[in-house]
Amino acid sequence: MNMMKRAVITGKKQTALQDVPIPEPKEDWVLVKVHAVPVCTEYKGWLSGSEYQGHEAAGEVVAVAQPGKVKVGDRVVVMPGAPCGKCAYCISGEYIHCEHFYNMAEFTGVSYGGDTHVQYLIKQDWLLVPIPDGMSYELASLACCGLGPTFGAMENMNVSKTDTILITGCGAVGLGGVVNAKYRGVKTIVVEGLPYRQQKAKELGADLVLDPNDPDLRKKIMEYTGSIGVDACLETSGVVAAQRLCIDVTRRKGQVALIGECDHDLTIKASPDFIRKGITLMGQWHYNLNGIFKIMQVISDSPVVEKLITHLLPMSKIQEAMKISETHDCGKIILKPWED
Repeated sequence: MNMMKRAVITGKKQTALQDVPIPEPKEDWVLVKVHAVPVCTEYKGWLSGSEYQGHEAAGEVVAVAQPGKVKVGDRVVVMPGAPCGKCAYCISGEYIHCEHFYNMAEFTGVSYGGDTHVQYLIKQDWLLVPIPDGMSYELASLACCGLGPTFGAMENMNVSKTDTILITGCGAVGLGGVVNAKYRGVKTIVVEGLPYRQQKAKELGADLVLDPNDPDLRKKIMEYTGSIGVDACLETSGVVAAQRLCIDVTRRKGQVALIGECDHDLTIKASPDFIRKGITLMGQWHYNLNGIFKIMQVISDSPVVEKLITHLLPMSKIQEAMKISETHDCGKIILKPWED
């Protein structure tokens, strides 16, 4: 039986490489040889000992079970999840909100059927998007979580160069927001407390970088916007104080997108926060699949997007990748499954 390498979390702050069978393509699910694996929030599972590994990848189609939307040899980005492909959300491109995800262990017959920290994976052909000629697997893989959530938010908000945007939190997703904002010519304010991320935000083009612990934080944001407030906010930290800041400093009729995962309570007052200000509060997880060619254009044309990738490591160094993620001194970390 053909085997492959799989990176796995084996316990709290412990990882290993395992030899496991290569999954087999079936129906419209095709086999992809993975060449680039962006690391996202997996380090949180590493801290607790969770087994789940990955939801982003880019690679090459190497086998199909039936003729479909891709062919052997196609270079593709692997979109996250295992949606049904048949419901209204999937058909409209909002597949990330599908309510009928496949049971991957049941469908594939292996427990790691949904992992991307692997040398091979299977994925529905309609969730594999083409990589433009000349674009590396590493850069193309940013079309998942590196640039995707903030790209989706800006598309929904229709922000342009006449706007000022606030980004709270500059992990890889927030830094991707800076890339997206500067590509659109948007004036960009960043609120981030860690020196590494502050400096990286400046490198990517942020116009104003502020510390969340600054007692004059709100005052400085309002002064920068002529006492009007920002046109739009992207909250990527998942911190309630940052969510509150976004609501407070957004102008009347402005927009706030909550992107950072958070299970804590946010106190909202309907009248002063929303009715009288008329702001729009939205949740943003990913982006509509129909926007894939636009996001590839951002990757192709942005003069700073390469700086979002701060570490390239062989997948055999998954333990090092998790440790780097824990320090937060990084942008996007990308694993290479076929390098030693």
